[in-house]
Amino acid sequence: QVQVVESGGGLVQPGGSLRLSCVVSGSIFSISAMGWHRQAPGKEREVVAAIGGGGTTFYADSAKGRFTISRDNAKNTVYLQMNNLQPEDTAVYYCNARATSLYWGNGTLVAVSS
Repeated sequence: QVQVVESGGGLVQPGGSLRLSCVVSGSIFSISAMGWHRQAPGKEREVVAAIGGGGTTFYADSAKGRFTISRDNAKNTVYLQMNNLQPEDTAVYYCNARATSLYWGNGTLVAVSS
């Protein structure tokens, strides 16, 4: 059984920062890509950022220049540093990890409001 657990969400004012963390544990081997998606109220889930096993990164246009994804392979952990957050970043952020299957967490809420 594989567990994917996100943390670090919360309420932040516009212009603020948050760092999301995601730990993958259980019977999982050789995680390749890890990443973050988000789903805002009334919208479809969308990719935010992803990182390969070798460190290659991908960012959605909305995340470029503001968000940074990183990972610690020894800890099966992926991070998302989010700076200059804006109200349109308000969403539930989901972590995923790809091994033989694609595993998802239950999400962590990020709310950006003054």
